Amino acid sequence: MLEDYFRQYGLIAIFALVAMIVPSSMLVLSLLFSRIRIRPVKPNPIKSDIYECGMETIGGRWGQFNFRYYMYALLFVIFDVAVVFLYPWAVQLGKLGLFALLQMTAFLIILGFGWVYAWGKKDLEWR
Repeated sequence: MLEDYFRQYGLIAIFALVAMIVPSSMLVLSLLFSRIRIRPVKPNPIKSDIYECGMETIGGRWGQFNFRYYMYALLFVIFDVAVVFLYPWAVQLGKLGLFALLQMTAFLIILGFGWVYAWGKKDLEWR
């Protein structure tokens, strides 16, 4: 049984390891190549200037971010992750049986309480 566990999740571990090693090695190689002058380093004020739609920046470069957007983004992520959990469960519901149905019902009830709480605090309304 332990062998099956490692066989199933070993590929995920290998994938995660490769996903961390490849970008890290690219960053290290880029830094190394810039140190030994293989990669050209020519600082220029135009290179460090921001570029957006070809227009000059009006005002300061750092603008304040409205907190209302953060609340909507946070609620979106929470309910979007819930959908990620719902899809595989719905596909395998016939094989999983009644116990999985009860677990998902409890999950949806807790999620519903969160939605009602956000609605009660008027976080779903644009202010």
